[in-house]
Amino acid sequence: MKSHAKVVVIGGGVVGCSVLFHLARHGWTDVVLLERDELTSGSTWHAAGGMHTINGDPKVAKLQKYTISLYKEIEELSGQATGVHLTGGVLLAATEARLDWLRGVVSKGRYLGIDLEVISAKEAAELMPLIDPSQFVGAVRNKEDGHLDPSGVTHAYAKAARKLGAEVERFTKVEDIVRRSDGLWRVITNKGEVVTEHVVNAGGLWAREVGRMVGLELPVLAMEHMYLITEDMPEVADWNAKTGTEIIHAVDFDGELYLRQERGGMLMGTYEKANKVWSEFQTPWNFGHELLEPDIDRIAPSLEVGFRHFPAFQKTGIKQIINGPFTFAPDGNPLVGPVRGLPGFWVACGVMAGFSQGGGVGLALSNWMIEGDPGADIWAMDVARYGDWATMAYTNAKVRENYSRRFSIRFPNEELPAGRQLKTTPVYDTLAAQGAQWGVSYGLEVPLWYAPDGVKDEFSWRRSSDFDHVGKEVAAVRNGVGLSEISNFAKYRVTGEGAAAWLDRMLACKLPRRGRMTLTPMLKDDGRLIGDFTLANIDDREWFIAGSGVAEQYHMRWFEAHLPKDGSVRVEALGQKLTGLAIAGPKAREVLAKVTRADVSNAAFPFMAVARMDIGMAPCQVGRVSYTGDLGYEIWVAPEYQRAAYQALVTAGEEFGIGLFGSRALNALRLEKNYGSWAREYRPIYGPVEAGLDRFVAYGKDADFIGKEAALAERRQGGKLRLRSFIVDATDADVIGDEAIWHDGVVRGWVTSGGYAHNSKKSVAMGYVPKEIADRPDGFEIEILGKRHAARVQAAPLFDANFERMRA
Repeated sequence: MKSHAKVVVIGGGVVGCSVLFHLARHGWTDVVLLERDELTSGSTWHAAGGMHTINGDPKVAKLQKYTISLYKEIEELSGQATGVHLTGGVLLAATEARLDWLRGVVSKGRYLGIDLEVISAKEAAELMPLIDPSQFVGAVRNKEDGHLDPSGVTHAYAKAARKLGAEVERFTKVEDIVRRSDGLWRVITNKGEVVTEHVVNAGGLWAREVGRMVGLELPVLAMEHMYLITEDMPEVADWNAKTGTEIIHAVDFDGELYLRQERGGMLMGTYEKANKVWSEFQTPWNFGHELLEPDIDRIAPSLEVGFRHFPAFQKTGIKQIINGPFTFAPDGNPLVGPVRGLPGFWVACGVMAGFSQGGGVGLALSNWMIEGDPGADIWAMDVARYGDWATMAYTNAKVRENYSRRFSIRFPNEELPAGRQLKTTPVYDTLAAQGAQWGVSYGLEVPLWYAPDGVKDEFSWRRSSDFDHVGKEVAAVRNGVGLSEISNFAKYRVTGEGAAAWLDRMLACKLPRRGRMTLTPMLKDDGRLIGDFTLANIDDREWFIAGSGVAEQYHMRWFEAHLPKDGSVRVEALGQKLTGLAIAGPKAREVLAKVTRADVSNAAFPFMAVARMDIGMAPCQVGRVSYTGDLGYEIWVAPEYQRAAYQALVTAGEEFGIGLFGSRALNALRLEKNYGSWAREYRPIYGPVEAGLDRFVAYGKDADFIGKEAALAERRQGGKLRLRSFIVDATDADVIGDEAIWHDGVVRGWVTSGGYAHNSKKSVAMGYVPKEIADRPDGFEIEILGKRHAARVQAAPLFDANFERMRA
């Protein structure tokens, strides 16, 4: 075993071998993979081997499509058969609600290049003869589904990597990982140690244990997962003989089942409700090519549905039940990327769909390590989407929930109960008493809307029980004054003698003078967006940044990676050390004036001003800015003072009819102003010109900010896309994001977000289209639940197009 390497990959499952192959293919051949046993000795060897392109996040679906397309290449390069069978498949719907969801999947597929088609249940039964079509209301056909040999694929990755110069060390157990004073890592094994620049934790079932070696508790948990293999079935033999093809895959979402042919029989797997955690706290190192004891009683309810939906199973015997552990993250997506605070330490774990996602994970991680960027928008897989709040107990609760809901519908207005009330603000109980209906953002409870007694969310793809009540919250803001809780924003404090110069390099804006704020994009080296913030100059010694709450860890990782080594700049993520309230509407100034001695007149405290002032008795930081697009103020206050500040505002607002509003009303309000949001309109795949943020980029400032040259190039060339707002002729359902945008009968773009703008009584969608058609007056349609609706570009904001209200 070599004593030094550029990269050490820990774990010889399909993900670790994919990472090794991609690193070597990209030119990093001084890389070695360490496997404590034989390759595949974890979850890989007993996997069912299915592969599919469908994913709830279209960016992940793109990587899954790439993974499947890669198998031919690695088979040819390695000489190792992968056993790939591209049979195609059907996704089955037993209810109209499920069929609505599948129509949305088809819409996503249109702009992703995934060949999907809505078909009838009868047509599905003609393609997959074991189906009882009377049990279903429709289906979607996918021509790119299939299955493979898990061992063959893993060894193909490993052999291809070896041919490119990489090394694989089997029966080499990693026992510790220690960071040296020079920043290199010592990977200590039972056969000696390797010194390396980069460590990749692809430990699979042992990812927690590998993480703990460097003081990291990863939010992953293994679940027992069962599938059965039947005896040979005459129906299978007849179909094979008649058509010369295998029986295609089927996913029965309502039965929580997946099926494919296995030799002369069938394989049926289930994500049962009565699930079971495996090795809850620590994975034994001596576990390898073992299976777990089957528990057919636990999966019996799912099997009963399966035997009803696929009657041929009633007449055949079960040859084998496979029960083995697979690891999951709380939301079911992988954990990929660099770990904040551990330079050179990377993770590629929690990849439960390894044969659909393993290639994409390997590609993204190798790009990230070599080029400094994953080369794709992988936010849904980024390890930075979790913070310290994702404890072991939280992970346990969410993984169990996710597993049990693997094939369940998640409606756009549905909030899941597991792991809840973990983080709350001081006014949580007060708002709950006012009817707050809660969602969660980065672990924090967030008020979505306020319901009268007896009214709750009714989950639906269409406008639901909250619709009229959200409309009333919007009216309270636009006609008088509304109050919202905004603690879910991320907050950062930047201090130190080098703070101004550092910010000038990190952010693309012109720095505001003392007592002022500005909106600012943050760019990567390639000129693409890595953040959008409000930057406030408090007193020339202290700077305040507000941004997306879900991206706190993501942005802190970026900030810390770019800090000067001389200690002249300090960045602190304030989290819930600072809570927030906001008031907005034409009466907002009058409310604020009643609770503070400060002069908040327009002359003394104009738009984008910031100052410290008391709200009632509570010391606060107040900025005159509002995401509602109306006259408004954001008020930041230490948590011990939040209740006092809240009560002072509510009391002062009574004579003006102050009303509470939640994030759903805020969404309706910001849509009227064409305001985008992080992780929707603003993501690392868009440039500032494309996203309409170039007006905030100080192209001419002296500071050589990150991404400046690339941003100037985009400005000259104009980019490829444009973010546009559309008015949609919708009826009872609005866009939720990721719908296809049609132009002149061809899919040309995608929706990023949208909803109903109650004040303007318009259905609004925001999305990207090619710049060549972005300003055409007609020809647009947006697909909602399988139906195309006429849409028109709304260039000027629906509300306060001249920005008079917010500046008044």
